[in-house]
Amino acid sequence: MNEQSSDLRETVRQRYAAAATTVTEGAAACCGSGPTAVEVDANFGSGLYDADERAGLPAEAVAASLGCGNPTAVAELRDGDRVLDLGSGGGIDVLLSARRVGPTGKAYGLDMTEEMLALALANAEKAGARNVEFLKGSIEAILLPANTIDVVISNCVINLSVDKPAVFAEMFRVLRPGGRIGISDVVADDDALTSAQRAERGDYVGCIAGALSFAEYRAGLEAAGFTDVGITPTHAVADGMHSAIVRATKAATTATGPGAPAARSADGSCCGVSACCTPAEEAVDPAVGVDEAKSATACGCTS
Repeated sequence: MNEQSSDLRETVRQRYAAAATTVTEGAAACCGSGPTAVEVDANFGSGLYDADERAGLPAEAVAASLGCGNPTAVAELRDGDRVLDLGSGGGIDVLLSARRVGPTGKAYGLDMTEEMLALALANAEKAGARNVEFLKGSIEAILLPANTIDVVISNCVINLSVDKPAVFAEMFRVLRPGGRIGISDVVADDDALTSAQRAERGDYVGCIAGALSFAEYRAGLEAAGFTDVGITPTHAVADGMHSAIVRATKAATTATGPGAPAARSADGSCCGVSACCTPAEEAVDPAVGVDEAKSATACGCTS
């Protein structure tokens, strides 16, 4: 990573650390006024969620919402899904995902900002969410094994990355065959908006200057291996810039043999193994071992 990229990442980290501190300190203030919501443009924040979705969530999770959409509304989450939220912030999308996937599913949140992670953990505790886990790390190097996630979501975070091809490659890596993405992000028109023109419409940490165009976003996802890419604008956030819903799929595979990605059946097992390709994998038949079960079906996991 070059010096400019490192500086941009640190600027982003500082902005979101300050946002988390604003919410936390507001919640700790006297007089029962509740947490202080982070000031954002009307095109961003908790107003993009329905009132019934916000109901029952900790006030601090709602107050810390900085996204440009509502990815949980478009990701088609199902009971038992394992969901990963990139740049999970105060945890609003992780908590909403945890509701949708139920006790047999799990929602992960990945964030690089310690202050946001601390806020998210506190919010999960207040919400009583037991099927969530928050990880500290960057979205360019996801701290999860390959082929273990059903759905990747993100809310106005990928545009902040200084290495978007790495993000797309990492999303593809962690998704199971047949897995999908449901992302909200800021996307620029294809009519030759230069980087300088995008910067004129907003700064980097304001989710504008780092935005890809529609064509660039599609090409980046396809280069990473995704299929069925769809990018649908929802509302304008600046001249020539839009909040958009981004969907894509990691194609299912029928490949077998050592190193082939493992497909999952409806009960969560694959190749005679439950929780396959994760540290928790176990043979469905207790009379055989994991290696024996995989060997019998010529099944393996990619790394």
